[in-house]
Amino acid sequence: MKSILIPVEDHVMMDAVMAAALMLARRFNSYIEGVAVGPDVVEFVAADFALSGVVLDHRTRRDFVDHGRRTFEGFMEGRHVERPRDGEARPSYGWLGDSLVSDSGVGEYGRAFDLIAVGRPGTGPRLPRKSTLEAVLFESGRPVLIAPPEPSSTLGECIAIAWNGTTDTVRSIAFAMPLLERAHDVVILTVPGPALPGPSDEQMARSLRRHGAPARVGVIEAKDESPGAALLATAAALGADLLIKGGYTRSRLRQLIFGKVTSEILAEANLPVLMAH
Repeated sequence: MKSILIPVEDHVMMDAVMAAALMLARRFNSYIEGVAVGPDVVEFVAADFALSGVVLDHRTRRDFVDHGRRTFEGFMEGRHVERPRDGEARPSYGWLGDSLVSDSGVGEYGRAFDLIAVGRPGTGPRLPRKSTLEAVLFESGRPVLIAPPEPSSTLGECIAIAWNGTTDTVRSIAFAMPLLERAHDVVILTVPGPALPGPSDEQMARSLRRHGAPARVGVIEAKDESPGAALLATAAALGADLLIKGGYTRSRLRQLIFGKVTSEILAEANLPVLMAH
């Protein structure tokens, strides 16, 4: 995880996103790059928003970019992260260009990075947009780190895996191997509900132990909770500071992209979530 991309936008969770990315960067001496992101005209029309001069006005778009750059660079400088230097293995940062990039553009550019960090999406004012998460998850081919509203004090020390047998979960696990190998505890939790054909949780745990990951099987106490709530409650009880989950789907339509468990986690998770599709 030597390179991390952060789509920068004016939302209330921006510091939490940058803090999560920086924790990873300190562990792997990664390069972090910021890019100003915002919805373009086509995305506004598709979402049935009222168009305004804000979208089309060049000066306003430039102001968004300048504000994003100041936010990103101020955060990094305030935590003593410097620009890259040849031959030095340490966290560093940079900024991409002077233009506002669309969600789809960030998804495409993200293919050049090992990981993309975004905020947990919401529907209220000044919350991260779900369209940004969808774009980077489905168009980059890279794992996405979804930061919760409040920054965690650790990341990757105790990792929970939401196991359901899907290929998307396997991809997420494969992308997360550098973290799994360094974790102090890795707990595989089988998501309540119908199981798909494939390896059992114990077989997956054995596979991870061959890589040196301290993997074991845990149990979700579903009780009267929904599967997503039960999974999050169990992860919290374990002290997990990262949840690994597949970004699976039964439909290619955007409005049906996320299954029920995934939607619950995206709405309620208070720990970082790593997903891939």
